[in-house]
Amino acid sequence: MTRTALDILNTVYGYPAFRGHQAEVVDHLTAGGDALLLMPTGGGKSVCYQIPALLREGTGIVVSPLIALMQDQVDALRLIGLRAAFLNSTLSLDDVRLTEELLRRGELDLLYVAPERLLQERTLALLDETREGSGLALFAIDEAHCVSQWGHDFRPEYLQLDVLASRYPGVPRLACTATADERTRVEILENLKLGTGRVFVGGFDRPNIRYSVVPKDNPRRQLLDFLRDEHDRDAGIVYCLSRKRTEETAAFLSQNGIEALPYHAGMTADARRRHQERFLREDGLVICATIAFGMGIDKPDVRFVAHVDLPKSVEGYYQETGRAGRDGLPADAWLCYGLQDVVMLNKIAENSGSDDQPVDEMHRRRQRQQLDAMLGYCEIVDCRRQMLLAYFGEDLPEPCGNCDTCLAPPETYDGTVAAQKVLSCVARTGQRFGAQHIIDVLRGSENERIRRFGHDQLPTHGVGQEFDAFAWRSVVRQLVAQGILALDPEGFGGLKLTAASRPVLQGERELRLRRDVLTKTASRRRAASPAALTADFDGEVDAVTAALFDRLRAVRKDLAAEQGVPPYVIFHDKTLAAMALHKPTSGEAFLRLSGVGEKKLERYGERFMDVVRSAETEAG
Repeated sequence: MTRTALDILNTVYGYPAFRGHQAEVVDHLTAGGDALLLMPTGGGKSVCYQIPALLREGTGIVVSPLIALMQDQVDALRLIGLRAAFLNSTLSLDDVRLTEELLRRGELDLLYVAPERLLQERTLALLDETREGSGLALFAIDEAHCVSQWGHDFRPEYLQLDVLASRYPGVPRLACTATADERTRVEILENLKLGTGRVFVGGFDRPNIRYSVVPKDNPRRQLLDFLRDEHDRDAGIVYCLSRKRTEETAAFLSQNGIEALPYHAGMTADARRRHQERFLREDGLVICATIAFGMGIDKPDVRFVAHVDLPKSVEGYYQETGRAGRDGLPADAWLCYGLQDVVMLNKIAENSGSDDQPVDEMHRRRQRQQLDAMLGYCEIVDCRRQMLLAYFGEDLPEPCGNCDTCLAPPETYDGTVAAQKVLSCVARTGQRFGAQHIIDVLRGSENERIRRFGHDQLPTHGVGQEFDAFAWRSVVRQLVAQGILALDPEGFGGLKLTAASRPVLQGERELRLRRDVLTKTASRRRAASPAALTADFDGEVDAVTAALFDRLRAVRKDLAAEQGVPPYVIFHDKTLAAMALHKPTSGEAFLRLSGVGEKKLERYGERFMDVVRSAETEAG
């Protein structure tokens, strides 16, 4: 009997139906077509190439930059009965030879390989041999945005993957990414020679993620309050701009009772591996990281992604926040930013490149555009999700109701006079001082620096008593975000007037500004019960069901430890929640749970059903 894509989805993966564009992509790739697939994190991109690899003759080759995660990805596939392996530098020579032989003999459904490894002549020769023998089913190029030189995760080796088009004509190729604006899409299609392939855009909206931005005052304390109020004992990622900041933030959280680990490129490879492995395999751990961490992270129960510094671009921000809530349950994207972040990012942009590879002016202009877009997102007074989706060319007709500006619409006021005071002070001090100095002048400070420059004698000295320093910082940030003030291009933070300053100064343009208020927000946690139990089901969760859920998680943890895999590879929280709520005690009922296929029923069904039966006996 010929297997169908839907049959494989039901029996192997344990899901009742395809979502979104999945069925279209599977059919297109199975028929031999090339494609570019844009689908949000957690949207099910992997199914789109794994199922065609099973339906076509030969082995599917998955190009992934994520060496540290290949083991877990392969383990997850093996647990549902697929023949999967990987080739990377972590394998012994004997293991490499065994994997190569399995490939030659056609005894693998899927092989994961890093781009650097794939491009070695030894690997290409192996693929040549396989194509002539058992066959190559397809190539899937994951994290395809890495091919874009304008992107936030550019990897030079990705540019060489165009060899697949010329060397293996007739073998379908699928480029996958969760993040790509229009320019990046064009680069992917051109650089990977996918010009004749179809483009599937699965939408960028992640409605389960709540977006919020707060003005920076004391970022570590603000982060701690956020975690204590809303994510006590939850797993999450905290992104920082520098390696030093990751170390300091992790230490601060740990000192305050939140288990946290740092992760950055300056650590040894072994330390990074250990910290990443702990994050993937333990519950409730927080990782404090630079952007070196996270691409392709499969952990589904990341309940928050926090940024204590401003991301470099909207693409980077979307990619990073997308690591929260992959299981579809409620999650938070929390960002804390200040003007000093903009100064630092400008400085990084100006100093990027090297003598051997200087960064041209076009690239710097693109970096400035990306930063301007990120600033605009932070300072918007309307729905954040609408702006975020519009950046990727997607329209959201109505405000989302799940971002801070929707949940608590900000107050605005006529800020024309306040802006004129700032602009006049910037002009009178010579357009070379930073925000703090300007604010000190406006508020009438007589510190030594102000007296030394004679700024205590200026007409603008002391004219800003109506606002405190926090409120003036808000005004300056918004003027920079709107292009009415600019930061000096050398990265030292000096404020300069722009062409847009004149109409404001001359009273020809009224300016409405957002009134920022620095307050500790009240907890908004939806319930004491885990999100998995409360998200998709109506009514209160009784104590017996909550206790059963905890017992099922404990069994899952034991099984994961026995098999050396992360707990979510056994079952997601969402599947355990369904077990706790529906209490299956037969194989037929167990198989009806989403995320349970035939192999997982065979491997784990009795172990979990025994727990359910015991709980039923105790309760009854």
